[in-house]
Amino acid sequence: MIRMLLRVLGDEYAKPMRRTVALMSTTAVAEGLSYALIVPVLRALFGDTPSDAWPWLIGFGAAVAVYAVLRYMSDLSGFHVGTDLLRGMYHRVGDHLAKLPIGWYSAGRLGEVSVLASRGILQAMSVIAHLLTPLISACVTPLTIVVVMLAFNWQMGLAALIAVPLVAAIQIWTGRSMAARDEERAELDHEASSRVIEYLQAQPVLRAGGRTGERFQLLDDSLRDVQRASRRSTLTALPGALGLTLTVQTVFTGLLALGAYLALGNHIGVAEVLTILVLAARCADPLLSLSDMGGKLRGARSVLTRLDAVLRTEPLPEAAEPIQPVRHDLEFESVAFRHGDRTVIDNVSLSVPEGQRLAVVGPSGSGKSTLLQLLARFYDVDAGVVRVGGVDVRAINTEVLMSQIAIVFQNVYLFDGTIEDNIRLGRPDADEADVRAAATAARLDEVIERLPGGWAANVGEGGALLSGGERQRVSIARALLKNAPIVLLDEVTSALDPVNEAAVHEGIERLMAGRTVVMVAHRMRTVRRADRVVFLDGGRIVEEGSHDDLLRRGGRYADFWHISMAPAVSE
Repeated sequence: MIRMLLRVLGDEYAKPMRRTVALMSTTAVAEGLSYALIVPVLRALFGDTPSDAWPWLIGFGAAVAVYAVLRYMSDLSGFHVGTDLLRGMYHRVGDHLAKLPIGWYSAGRLGEVSVLASRGILQAMSVIAHLLTPLISACVTPLTIVVVMLAFNWQMGLAALIAVPLVAAIQIWTGRSMAARDEERAELDHEASSRVIEYLQAQPVLRAGGRTGERFQLLDDSLRDVQRASRRSTLTALPGALGLTLTVQTVFTGLLALGAYLALGNHIGVAEVLTILVLAARCADPLLSLSDMGGKLRGARSVLTRLDAVLRTEPLPEAAEPIQPVRHDLEFESVAFRHGDRTVIDNVSLSVPEGQRLAVVGPSGSGKSTLLQLLARFYDVDAGVVRVGGVDVRAINTEVLMSQIAIVFQNVYLFDGTIEDNIRLGRPDADEADVRAAATAARLDEVIERLPGGWAANVGEGGALLSGGERQRVSIARALLKNAPIVLLDEVTSALDPVNEAAVHEGIERLMAGRTVVMVAHRMRTVRRADRVVFLDGGRIVEEGSHDDLLRRGGRYADFWHISMAPAVSE
């Protein structure tokens, strides 16, 4: 458990963790040794001169005081280290998740990551603050007390020592029998979390279908599975808890019988028997607590295992000697990319000269958005090369590459905060005048004027308090503020009303001016602004050329154009 914790924490936090464990172990030993002074105290009290117990009582009080100081220091160290590690773990996991390829974030991992990032990390790190001290105390203090027993009477010490392998065997057996149950419970928890997210996201569909009063069957089934798994876990853990209790009680009863036998045979004094029984009773409480701590530790270990798996996931490799491009032209050379068993991009070669605009057109699922993601190195290609400024994107430092690119997605996500906060993500150190200018250029100023609170208005989680067109304007303002030389546009006007579409088009024109642009077009009228058009189907380039040339050829692009423009003509 400790080794797993140290591996997950990393070298930065290993030293304070080891120091805290050493302090907690010393405290547990001090607690066990302090009980050794009970023997001379009781021996004096049962002797001819009870007043002789005073020096031993004072010594016992001093030992308890030393233990109290050490316990305070170890508990305080545990809380401080736990708090620091909690903060550090959130940063470490967050930084690592930001480096993982976008393809890693499959639908099945959303629930897992949300559980890990919320209660998972908190549960794992709470081990240090709340469980580590009682765990070490439950293991080290009884062992120290057994050593003290052996020093005073080897027969009763050996009898007490019998409990050590028995307790260890029960804990190991319980842990192994619970491993499968814990794994099952963790998987069902992730499934239930995903179903809850799905249920919340499906509210518009459910309400549109008039099913608001119905129960969501998939969620109900998932929660029932969690309930059944919890019941099975409890039943599986019950034999171990009962076995531990019976073992501790049996050993204590055996010590009582052995002590009575030795005392009656004058092999040991009554004071020693009482002392050893007091020590044995003191061992019982921490040993019995192992049953309750075992479940919590297994839960924390399960979380640590999943955290370790996430942190061991390799991010996209960085070049040992990165190259910084000086130009802003783009090139795909014999690029192939597969997602699972499906070939998304198949032997694509194309180039975009610096300052020109390329439009990528094609049916849904043809690989249009994937081209943008390969340019931004959200994925690495399986074959071929993607170049920016003549440099392979894999040879460019990730931060440098992203500083060269501004991306406007079709689905815009805004963070819960003000409009200004979300615009500043493009360039956090921008002055107020630049932020205002970017908002005006994106025609966001007219939105801000009608919002209660203006610039200080909160956009809600995901930008829920703004319309799709308003969120898109924030995204364009963010890209304008970034002022990157390369712009990637992913169907930014496909779901906008005419008013917002006109405003967004105006902002996009300002964004594209003088920059190298690759735009994925859904509404074909936006293609006219491109210098060159590529028609993609099945991951391959079917046609390419200027808009007018492709129309004159009468091929796939021309058919696509006439079909897409037919509604506009009929109107």
